[in-house]
Parts: sequence; structure tokens; C-alpha cells
Amino acid sequence: MLVIMKSDATEEEVNEVIHEIEHLGFRGIPIPGAQRTAVCIVGNNGQVDDYHILSMPGVKETIRVTKPYKLVGRETHPQPSLITVGNVTFGGKKPVIMAGPCAIESETQSLTIAGIVKQAGAQVFRGGAFKPRTSPYSFQGLGEDGLKILRKVREETGLMVITEATDTGNIELVEHYADIIQIGARNMQNYSLLRRAGQTTKPILLKRGFAATIEELLMSAEYIMSEGNSNVILCERGIRTFADNTRNTLDLSAILTIKELSHLPVVVDPSHAAGKRDYVIPLSRGAIAVGAAGILVEVHNNPTKALSDGMQSLYPEQFVTLVKDIEDLAGLSAKRGGE
Repeated sequence: MLVIMKSDATEEEVNEVIHEIEHLGFRGIPIPGAQRTAVCIVGNNGQVDDYHILSMPGVKETIRVTKPYKLVGRETHPQPSLITVGNVTFGGKKPVIMAGPCAIESETQSLTIAGIVKQAGAQVFRGGAFKPRTSPYSFQGLGEDGLKILRKVREETGLMVITEATDTGNIELVEHYADIIQIGARNMQNYSLLRRAGQTTKPILLKRGFAATIEELLMSAEYIMSEGNSNVILCERGIRTFADNTRNTLDLSAILTIKELSHLPVVVDPSHAAGKRDYVIPLSRGAIAVGAAGILVEVHNNPTKALSDGMQSLYPEQFVTLVKDIEDLAGLSAKRGGE
């Protein structure tokens, strides 16, 4: 249920409503809006008796929420959310470009690639310090040493940095170094990690699991938001189907569905979807064309020597082409919107 406050409701009246909701045995989460504040009731398995709540000062009305995801859905938050990190905004008019190697391999490698992607137009540097791999014998990342390199990248280039937290044991460490925390596809339903991610103030980029429905993705985002962190960015990165021509099947229709159901911005990872570098640019164009808020791509200065995912990492000159294509598409979209 959603409690809609009057436009002139005071902070004290909002807090009294939250207190009453807690008295009923539930949780009340305030959702500030442009015109008025709403309070979402969570923790209830059925309908809530709203008779007393409706009589409280400052309350305008109550609305039944039909979707299982209450904080993530447009029923409670009709307007698209903007997630701002430093000078970067997800969900705005300009697509956000996040780029870098799959894994942080060394300081020299990372600073070299960071300089390349920044000059080309990237706003966020990506790189894995902790790498969950299918094989236990594959490179698992540099850990905190990799995080320290990411911090140096930010200090020397001014780029925001995003990296993955793989469990509740390292998320505090990642939180200390990163500007955006990634929850990977394998951990989309790691509920203890999601709850811990909801307790940080850092934005969370949540990837869709490779066998997850869109509703399951939105429910995972609900776990994060129910703990108090509303800065969630969703990511479509391909799902498993019977097709074997690519690493995964990129579901571009998911972007449209998510934007219809949720107010959260959604970005696309075409690198993990394709598994082939020559597919990354066309898939990126498609993602931006259907309204993605940005892309997350892998770039390496020497992909044949990469310790992880070299086959899907773009060469620097390919990334330059990609950025130009995205800027052209975004400009065309803005021009059409102004007509």
C-alpha cells in the first residue's frame, strides 16, 4: 500500500504516519516526490487496514499496490529516477558510457586503458578486482591491490570507477574504493549480499541473472531498496537460450519492459551478451536506439594478452568508433524529441 501525503504535509506529519505503520507491525519507507511525499508500506503479506491512517493529519489518500515490487515499480514512483554519481547521471538525456578491462591486471595496464577510454569519451572506468570465474583455475583478480589501482585511476583521470562485489565478505572493501558497486549476474539472487548492498550509500549496478525473468530482476532490486538504498541501476547483459551463436542472447526487449514497469534506469552490457568483440558495437547501437541509459563495455589495449575475456574486449580504435556512434544516436534522439 502507498500512503499519499498532502502537498503541504509537514515532516512531522510524515514521521507520524511512519510511526503508525511501524505500530501496525510493518515498515514505512518515505518516497519524496516533486509535489508531495508518499510513504510505502512494506512487510505486509495482505491488505492493510488503512482506516486510521486515512484520518491522520497530512494524509491525502491510500493506494493499493498491485505489483510485488513496491519500491521499484512505477505504481509508487511514476517518474523515471535519475541516479547521479559525481558528474555522471544515469537516466538523463545523455547515455552513460562505462568502459575498461574485464579485470584489473596491473597499474600500467589500467592507467593506459583509462587514458584511452577517457579521451574517447567514457565517463566511468570499469574493471574487476574480484573475479568470479567458472573455472577455479582461472585468474580470480588482484583483490584489494586491484581496488587500490582503481582508486589511482580515479585520482589521475577524474573518471568515476565501478567494480564488482562478489560476496558479503568483500563488499565493505569495495564500498571503500568504488564509486559504483556492481552486483554480477551470478549474484543477482544472493539475498544476503543484496541486503548488504541496500545498506550502503553507494549506487548499485545490478545485473540480470542469465536465467532470470524480468520480475525476478525487479524483485532483487526490491531487496536493495527495501534496506534504504534507492540508488539502483539495472543492467541487461544477456540470457541463456537454445541459441549458441553468441555467449548469451541479448534481450533488447527487456529494456522496454523494464522502463514500462520500473522507474529505475537500465543499462546494457553487450560484451558479456555477445562474447565476440565484432558484435559489441552493433548491439550497443541497438541498446541505445531502444532507450538504454548507457552501456558497460570491455576495452583492452592488448586483448590477445588479456587475462580475462579478451575475445569480447574492444580494441581502442573500435571503442572510438563506438562512442561516436552512440553520440550520433543520442543526438538524433534528442533532435526528434525536440520536434
